[in-house]
Amino acid sequence: MTPPAHNDAERADPHARWGDLYVAPGEQAEAAITVSETYLGLDIAIPIYVWRGERPGPAVFVTAAVHGDEINGAGAIRHIITEQPFDLAAGTLVLIPVVNILGFERHSRYLPDRRDLNRSFPGDSSGSLASRFARAISDSVVARCDLGIDLHTAAIRRTNFPNIRADMSNPRVADLARAFGAEIIVDNKGPKGTLRRSACRAGKPAIILEAGEIWKVEPFYIDYTVRGLRNCLIHLGMVKGRIKPPAYAIVADKTQWVRATHGGFLVFHVAPGEFVEQGAAIATNTSLTGREQNVIEAPVDGMVLGMTTLPSVAPGDPVCHLAFMRSGTLREALAAQEALSARSLYRRTLDDLASNLHVAGADDHDAADRPRR
Repeated sequence: MTPPAHNDAERADPHARWGDLYVAPGEQAEAAITVSETYLGLDIAIPIYVWRGERPGPAVFVTAAVHGDEINGAGAIRHIITEQPFDLAAGTLVLIPVVNILGFERHSRYLPDRRDLNRSFPGDSSGSLASRFARAISDSVVARCDLGIDLHTAAIRRTNFPNIRADMSNPRVADLARAFGAEIIVDNKGPKGTLRRSACRAGKPAIILEAGEIWKVEPFYIDYTVRGLRNCLIHLGMVKGRIKPPAYAIVADKTQWVRATHGGFLVFHVAPGEFVEQGAAIATNTSLTGREQNVIEAPVDGMVLGMTTLPSVAPGDPVCHLAFMRSGTLREALAAQEALSARSLYRRTLDDLASNLHVAGADDHDAADRPRR
């Protein structure tokens, strides 16, 4: 818990004290938040970095590794701390590279009590380890900030094209989501117990970025995070400059995992971030000797949000995560995509994600090594 203010200056500045440190406007400092204890009764603390502008303004938290193996966000936050790619003129930025410090130390998504921290918010100070962790973060960070961005990646053996998840029925959340500048926003409230849903219920608008893979720090992820955070801070009046808009903007209110119907070995015909029309080939399922078993097709027009990175599948395994596109948006998005230069962040991201998969041509049902269309 944050200690009470000890003087008039601290009482007048609610964003000054973090842990045992007083951080004045215009200053930066590393602090720590105690979230639990070890078996020996020693404190378990997570490091935070507090960056304050000279002028008053909102307090924004940026969290990563709520799932302990999702360290892409940790790498992005470390980059922001060490490189400082923008000047913070106003407000307070609270940066937490790793929330689930115990899962992080074990390279695990979960806490040692086998619970998912991101299904435990807002938590309970007298509950399980996960619940106590969540309560400490809720009280020491979320309650003291005005808005938040939570950084995530795909689950194990999957990868995601960068997308924002946000409750677009909340005007303040929708404004923050659009300001971030991702090409696609998935409109939903999020599962119960998630950090962002709990923050929104507490009146603190929050969004999440989903991108990339676990156990990695990917260059495109850092670039997307820096650009998106900078856009949000400009939108909030905390950083000077102009917002960099996305190549196109799509809001999807429905997604679906397309699953394997047979066991086998997949040859992919699409990569994350690409568009598919209804009936287009997503992957060909073959035997280990290359005999075609079936072709997995797109059930609707959509965008490939994410994919499995493991080509061997059993019946029911997830293959491709599609975001359904609203009527008339496919052609517009394709035209915007084709107009971008090869050096754009969007194109570089498409290429980086495709390089993690063997993607054959859409008509290549014999799994030969032909180039993609």
